[in-house]
Amino acid sequence: MLGKLDWSAIPFDQPIPLGAALVVFLAAAAVLIWITLKGYWPYLWREWITSVDHKRIGVMYIVLAALMLLRGFVDAIMMRTQQALAIHAPGYLPPEHYDQVFSAHGTIMIFFAAMPFVIGLMNFAVPLQLGIRDVAFPTLNSVSFWLTATGALLVNISLVVGEFARTGWLPYAPLSETTYSPGVGVDYYLWSIQISGVGTLLTGVNLVTTILKIRAPGMGYLRMPMFCWTSLASNLLIVAAFPILTATLAMLTLDRYLGFHFFTNEAGGNQMMFVNLIWAWGHPEVYILVLPAFGIYSEIFSTFSSKPLFGYRSMVAATMFICIVSFMVWLHHFFTMGAGADVNAAFGIATSVIAVGTGVKIYNWLFTMYGGRVRFDTPMLWALAFVTTFIIGGMTGVLLAVPPADFMLHNSLFLVAHFHNVIISGVLFAAFAGFTYWFPKAFGFRLHEGWGKAAFWFTLAGYVLVFVPLYIVGLLGMTRRLQHIDMDLWTPWLMVAAFGIAVMIVGAACQVMQLIVSIRHRDVLRDETGDPWDGRSLEWSTPSPPPVFNYARLPHVENEEPYWTVKQRAVDDQAPEIEEGYEPIEMPRNSPTGFVTAFFSTLIGFALIWHIWWLAIVGFIGAYITFVVFAWREHGDYEVPASEVERIDRGTRAAQLAWMRRRERPA
Repeated sequence: MLGKLDWSAIPFDQPIPLGAALVVFLAAAAVLIWITLKGYWPYLWREWITSVDHKRIGVMYIVLAALMLLRGFVDAIMMRTQQALAIHAPGYLPPEHYDQVFSAHGTIMIFFAAMPFVIGLMNFAVPLQLGIRDVAFPTLNSVSFWLTATGALLVNISLVVGEFARTGWLPYAPLSETTYSPGVGVDYYLWSIQISGVGTLLTGVNLVTTILKIRAPGMGYLRMPMFCWTSLASNLLIVAAFPILTATLAMLTLDRYLGFHFFTNEAGGNQMMFVNLIWAWGHPEVYILVLPAFGIYSEIFSTFSSKPLFGYRSMVAATMFICIVSFMVWLHHFFTMGAGADVNAAFGIATSVIAVGTGVKIYNWLFTMYGGRVRFDTPMLWALAFVTTFIIGGMTGVLLAVPPADFMLHNSLFLVAHFHNVIISGVLFAAFAGFTYWFPKAFGFRLHEGWGKAAFWFTLAGYVLVFVPLYIVGLLGMTRRLQHIDMDLWTPWLMVAAFGIAVMIVGAACQVMQLIVSIRHRDVLRDETGDPWDGRSLEWSTPSPPPVFNYARLPHVENEEPYWTVKQRAVDDQAPEIEEGYEPIEMPRNSPTGFVTAFFSTLIGFALIWHIWWLAIVGFIGAYITFVVFAWREHGDYEVPASEVERIDRGTRAAQLAWMRRRERPA
């Protein structure tokens, strides 16, 4: 009846996962009880759970990412403290639990923290920057989010029901085959990533279609903001690369469930095919994350330097260059596996060449600041920290692109330090910068600058203290994934890294305090103008937060910085441009399709993990019926009356006029 599921799946003999699960359960129960007592369920269902508004879906992506970032950070704390305490000692994590911790850490941070964060920012900002009212497929957007949430839920269920993979964040065969991983840990990995991967692929299709086919009148490709360009490149990579991941994990699933031999060492299988396929997806994945981050930094450098972005067209060219070349470097992840000197040399050269595109961007950002009126608000601090730290990570990456050096440093903590160096500064700093930058647009009030800067400095200091020592112990020969340490030479550096984690914990606490203080003082931090940063792109012309329809009338774009031009003209005239003749606007209705699909997908994933075949069939039938009902819906849109459109728009323009009368003409 319940397949392989029985009471032995609950880790009663392991107090750490059981205690963690109990804390999570009590916290979730407390939140649900509070929502019930306050009577918020109708509001949440109507305004958030069933919403197809790209802005609300973007916010929900970011909330999910923040929760998963916290979970992944807890895993990082456990790894660093385990190694600090396990010098000539066993530490507090048994080997099988430690293996699950580092596997879950990588999986969660990449798939369920970094990916939802950048997708959430793209969802929120791209339609606003394009001057349009929503993405191309609003309901599909909701489905994408809820499928991602399903994958995150399955990973966290593994904390208390069964186990997670012990293979690392990529389940290399044959270690992930049933011979060496007979439990359900790899199955949790496979189904959580497959389900969330479908959601990510749908997002890629949605945003590519939106950017290529739906833009404000007059907005040609070379008038799009840089964040839209980098989002386009990222989602093109999603469309091209995620089917590779889906096919690879499907073949591993067939190996595990039906005894196929794609990646076994017998019956014609080849485990090197798995490594090639997983990295043919895996290296473009790095740029799926980093390219939108580059777009965020471009917006921030331009805004806080009070200057147009330097070298706009070269930035576009560099973005698309990286997009293409990212598919030509995957083999540098396994130089040591015998591909041959010629192949290694070709991929080493390609890996060095791709750094040229990033170099172009770095110089353009520096030239954007040169001669500008630079303001050191919190988003700009994250951007400046990125430039200084990412260059170090990039240089160590070029070093690892040299096959002889990679032979020496392969599988060492030097490699771990390099990867975290570029991902944390390149993606996580951008996520924090973009979150701070667009927060007032989403919620109508700014985040507290004092707590924001405290969070920045503690996080930056902790980040340096953690990963510089890992570079050093990597050069001293320490390999990754060690559960205990027997080398006294590494001890002081591991202690410094453990202290760095403590400093990062303070930074995370400051970010939580920033949110709490900002919400409590939101009236003081209120943004009445819609333009708290003196921005340059179209999203700052809308109210904060924007209405559901974004724009009362779609803007007409005349150059690369349409809103900056409007502001200059308006300040000269001391009045915003007057809109007349408001018309009703059709918008898509809310739909529970995404949430219901995710519910049945959760049943499907859990059932397939534990071989509960009848529950899997119920889930498939439920998901199918959900889509049939959605396809046969009679009314997909509703109408916002012209009077409501006029009321919202005229109120915004009155606030903007009062603001413009208090400021000088922009330089």
